[in-house]
Amino acid sequence: MRFVDEAEVRVEAGDGGNGTIGFRREKYIPFGGPDGGDGGDGGSVYLIAVENVNTLVDFRYHAVHRAQRGQNGMSRNCTGKKGDDCFVPVPLGTQVSEKDTGEIIGDLTKIGETLLVAKGGFHGLGNTRFKSSINRAPQKASKGSEGEHRILLLELTLIADVGLLGMPNAGKSSLIRAVSSATPKVADYPFTTLHPNLGVVSVDDLRSFVIADIPGVIEGAAEGAGLGLQFLKHLSRTGLLLHLIDVVPYESMDTPVQAAKKIIHEVEKWSDDLAKKPRWLVLNKIDRLAYDEAEQHCQAIIDELEWKGPVFKIAAINGDGTKALMFAIMNFLEEQRRDKSEQE
Repeated sequence: MRFVDEAEVRVEAGDGGNGTIGFRREKYIPFGGPDGGDGGDGGSVYLIAVENVNTLVDFRYHAVHRAQRGQNGMSRNCTGKKGDDCFVPVPLGTQVSEKDTGEIIGDLTKIGETLLVAKGGFHGLGNTRFKSSINRAPQKASKGSEGEHRILLLELTLIADVGLLGMPNAGKSSLIRAVSSATPKVADYPFTTLHPNLGVVSVDDLRSFVIADIPGVIEGAAEGAGLGLQFLKHLSRTGLLLHLIDVVPYESMDTPVQAAKKIIHEVEKWSDDLAKKPRWLVLNKIDRLAYDEAEQHCQAIIDELEWKGPVFKIAAINGDGTKALMFAIMNFLEEQRRDKSEQE
């Protein structure tokens, strides 16, 4: 299925049913009076976060969603039936805004969570409602109000605990393959990842976290170059970023330090909040160097970057060093969650 993370959709709530004008006409009740019933309320449109949908592609083919109109009132003081609500399934992590105003309507971050996006119209009143001591036979009923109509912008941001950040061919897809059951494409050329991939990492029977791999970021991404900009927003919900660096890039590519600085620069240009997230340095493909050479080479990269945070050395292709990295991530995330719960 094609991955689509932005979509436009029109939602139309149902109109309220009209009230009716009616009078009792029974043989032995000469002064029966009014008996026109109210209409039913119009149905509303809700978005609901579901587990088995992971892209907005369906909205490319089904761009209008309507709730049912309320039924008109009937005689004998019978109220019309309320219109059925319309529930529109969306992926977890969908942010909803109104196209015309840009107003953020809501954010769906839990399975089963619903968001009202178009309220149904109010029912009209039957002529029974207008009866009074001076008007015993009202010839008046009201119409139901119109339901809300809106054009919405849906934007999907994947919900993951950890995000992978790096140049094309840094080894992000290889890492997510090595530590989870996700199977992104891996090859020896850039841009093998064309859409985000999610993987669940189980460090033991009771502890796990979600890791996200996005297309590689290149120089100029903040201005729209390459694929990275389109998907950088998918890292905005993560609690930790892993900055992967290929320690032995191809001759035609930047040095590891140049590549790292370009990534940092693009992230800072794109979002201050993303740039301030905790970020660990992961030096990948150390299997291409002898042990002593790898240690010296990695230390030179760390020194030149003046990196002060955690550093991990791995070979994603064979899993070397990945287990220790995953346990460190799990411990970090659990500490984050404890701190958050204490603050709340």
